[in-house]
Amino acid sequence: MGGALGSEPTVGLGHDESSVDYSKLRHHGDVEAYAGMVDFAVNVQGSAPPEWLRERLAGRLGELGRYPDAGEERAARGVVAARHGRRAEEVLLLAGAAEGFALLPRLGSKLAAVIHPSFTEPELALREAGVPVARVVLEAPYTLDSAQVPEAADLVVLGNPTNPTSVLHPAESLRALRRPGRIVVVDEAFADAVPGEPESLAGESSSDVLVLRSLTKTWALAGLRCGYLLGEPALLARLNHGRPHWPLGTLQLEAIAATSPPAAVAESQRQAEAIVMNRRAMIPRLRELGIDVHEPAHGPFLLIRVPDAELLRKKLADKGIAVRRGDTFPGLETGFLRLAVRPAGEVDRLVAAIREVGL
Repeated sequence: MGGALGSEPTVGLGHDESSVDYSKLRHHGDVEAYAGMVDFAVNVQGSAPPEWLRERLAGRLGELGRYPDAGEERAARGVVAARHGRRAEEVLLLAGAAEGFALLPRLGSKLAAVIHPSFTEPELALREAGVPVARVVLEAPYTLDSAQVPEAADLVVLGNPTNPTSVLHPAESLRALRRPGRIVVVDEAFADAVPGEPESLAGESSSDVLVLRSLTKTWALAGLRCGYLLGEPALLARLNHGRPHWPLGTLQLEAIAATSPPAAVAESQRQAEAIVMNRRAMIPRLRELGIDVHEPAHGPFLLIRVPDAELLRKKLADKGIAVRRGDTFPGLETGFLRLAVRPAGEVDRLVAAIREVGL
C-alpha cells in the first residue's frame, strides 16, 4: 500500500491537551451504520449470536431475579483459563474489552506509550484519567520496532492484529517491548479471527504482560459486552480493585462460559477460516476498482486508501452502505477507510455502489 506518512516514525508525547482531538478518539464505527444499511463499518460478525448460544442465554432469563453468585464467576473464569492453558487466578472477566481499557489507569503509569494507528479507546481512557500519553505512530507498512517506544514509558499498549491496519505483529516483536518496570498490554480483540492464533500471547504467563480478549466480534455479542483480561494475579488485582459488586451480570457470565470450551473455540476457528477466504476474495475485487488495499492483512477488516475518502463514505451512505472513517485513527490522513471483511453477496453490493458513485 502506498502513501507512507513520513520518512521517520513519529513519537509525540501528547502532554499538550489542547492538541488532542477527543471527538476523534471517541469515534466508533457503530455511529456510521444505521438500521437497514449494509454494514462494512462495524467488525462484528453477523447480526446476532448463533442459535445455540441464543438458546443458552435465553435459558437463563428466568434467573435474572437473583444476583450472580461467586460460583458462576469462578466457573466462567475456570473455563477461560482452561481455554488458554492458564490458572483461573490469571483471568479477570470484563463487561466488554472497553472496560479493560477503562481499568488501565489503575496501573498508575507515569508515561503510557500507545502504538498507532490503532483503536483509540485505550488512549482515550488514559488521557481522561490524566495519564501522560506518548503516541508512537508507525509508518506504512506499520511494522513494529521496540526501539521506537520511549524508554521512559512504563506502560505500552498495542493491538494484535491491529485495528485498523489488519497487521499481525510477530509475538517476538511484542516480547521485545518488555523492559524492567514496564507493563505491556496487548489488545487481542481480533486474535480469534486469525486461524490458529499464531502470534497470540494469551497462553503465556508473564509478570509484566496483560492480554485483553473480546467476545463481542466473533460471537455477535456487542449488545451484551463480554471480554476478559489475562495476566499475573498481582496485576489483575490492581485492575480489579475498586470495581463494583457484580461487575458482570448473569447473561455475561453465561456467554463467557459458553464460548470458551473446546467445541466453541473450534467453531470460532472455522469462522476465522471463512474470514480468510472472504478476505482473499474481497481484496482483488477492490483493487479492480482502483482502490489501494493494505497488505499483508490478517484481521477481519481491511484498510483501504482512495482519493477522497470522506466523499466516498458519504456517497456510499446515501446508497445504504456503511464504511468506517479512517481519519479518526492517529497516523492516518483523510484518504483512508476501513472495511469489515464480508461474504461475497455483501461485497457485490459494495462493488456495485462504488462503480455507480465513482471514486
